[in-house]
Amino acid sequence: NMNNMLAVMLREAFPFVEDSFSRFPSQSNIYGLCQAGEQELLAATLKGKVVCFRYQELQHKVRPVAKEVQFTYIPVDAEIVSIDAFNKSSPKRGLVVGITFIKDSGDKATPFLNIYCDYEPGSEFNLESIAQSCLNLELQFTPFQLYHTEVPCPDGGLETVFLLSGHDQRIHLYKENASLHQFEEQPVEKLFPELQQLPSNVLWLDMTSVPGGRRLSAYGCQNGCVGLALVNQSGPEVLQNWQVQFDSPISTVLLFPLSCRARPSEPSDDTHSFNLLITSTIEMAVVYRSEFGLARSTCLSGSDQWDAVLCALVIDLDFDGQKEVLLGTYGQVRTTHYINMWPWPPLTPHLAPPLSSWRSLTCCSLSSLQHSLTCTTDLVLKRLEKRVSALAAHSELHPQEVEDAKDGAAHPQNPDDGERPPTC
Repeated sequence: NMNNMLAVMLREAFPFVEDSFSRFPSQSNIYGLCQAGEQELLAATLKGKVVCFRYQELQHKVRPVAKEVQFTYIPVDAEIVSIDAFNKSSPKRGLVVGITFIKDSGDKATPFLNIYCDYEPGSEFNLESIAQSCLNLELQFTPFQLYHTEVPCPDGGLETVFLLSGHDQRIHLYKENASLHQFEEQPVEKLFPELQQLPSNVLWLDMTSVPGGRRLSAYGCQNGCVGLALVNQSGPEVLQNWQVQFDSPISTVLLFPLSCRARPSEPSDDTHSFNLLITSTIEMAVVYRSEFGLARSTCLSGSDQWDAVLCALVIDLDFDGQKEVLLGTYGQVRTTHYINMWPWPPLTPHLAPPLSSWRSLTCCSLSSLQHSLTCTTDLVLKRLEKRVSALAAHSELHPQEVEDAKDGAAHPQNPDDGERPPTC
């Protein structure tokens, strides 16, 4: 019937299977997921629990593992608001984890920021050890997103800092004092002049480096305002500022390059290659494209049909060299839009419960999605065949090399015997 045909089409267009499912002891929110190091995810729940998710080798097989991490100085009655983590910029060593939470003392609710960092040699990347080394900071505002970014140092190096948005219509900067081995709050305008005099509470912040010692900073506000700034980091000095107004609170702003070769954290070769994805709680998602500023936009049709958009990710989902936009909504739907001059109709696979953060974190569970091994194998075979044909076209190639390449294409390694396909 029609429903079965649609299901088959969706499976073919969206070749993912659920690799693992981990239920949380309580709900999470849009700020509750972060990457910790190279291979671990930290998921924070509202009731003060933090779960570490990773893949590890057990009995000669790679298996998913979810384990609760006991971070100190988080009371049992605390509600975690946001979590973030980063590896210190070279040559410094160590993993830093930041957690904001609100402690309910009965008569009043008190917000805190805990920063975890172990300075003992050999323990800098040990998550269990780091979780016991805490700097506890009482806040005078309700925290929202906790974000980290790199800034240039006077000696020419880089340093990673925390930026925390709050209900006081400000962004707060926390920077490490190396001599005291602790993080301290510093005036944000000292390093981020573009984050002064904000029009409303910032709900989401994103930054990326661009050539020439500059950066792009984007923020989305509770009143629907979106700001974008081009900054010379050596000053620092704001070179250009843009703003655009939406009719509902902004849930995500995301800067990304069109090129699949460039990572979001790495400078691109083209100063005009970065684009800005904006999602809001009511309106369609919008991409401002191919130039600095907020002048040219493309609406992602249908992105407002499945309740509020709560999270977004830009990734080459199907290995075709083109970026796709994934949107997670409160209506339990993930929509896929292709980044072209005119977006294709979106695919709408359903996931339940509501999606609040990607990789993909839901309100009460963590789901790990893996590319279908069958589809991945077919793609590898097709690309090997093209490679063999291209090699054979070069007369200087020794015939035996062509035969060896053909033999490799005819007998590919089983994906289960080697590296796992990428996990979303």
